[in-house]
Amino acid sequence: MPAATPKLRNIGPKSAAWLRQVGLRTEADLVAVGPVEAFMRVRRAGFKPTMNLLYALEGALCDCHWQDVPEPRRLQLAQQAEAAIALLPPPRHRPAAAPVTTTTPMHDEPAFDLAGVDDEPQGERDD
Repeated sequence: MPAATPKLRNIGPKSAAWLRQVGLRTEADLVAVGPVEAFMRVRRAGFKPTMNLLYALEGALCDCHWQDVPEPRRLQLAQQAEAAIALLPPPRHRPAAAPVTTTTPMHDEPAFDLAGVDDEPQGERDD
């Protein structure tokens, strides 16, 4: 039986949870898609992984500490990830709300529809 992602080197609980949530549950799953695609799946799922996750995934596959991934390989992984990120659609942010303005009613017009509200002003009750 393949090792589950939480048992992989460099993969802590948070990273393992992200991987599970994108359908990568075993080492075999990770090997099949590779570190860049795994990183991109996590990113497309709405999480905000750093490049350290990418290096950790590579280290897990190579059975080495993520900081021991050779610099040329790190650069290659980073370039591949950046190219894949560039292909993502832009984030779907909602436009900012219009500025809030305060208006004061004319003296003759009520500020709100006061139908059914007691005409007695607040603070001036004769109790």
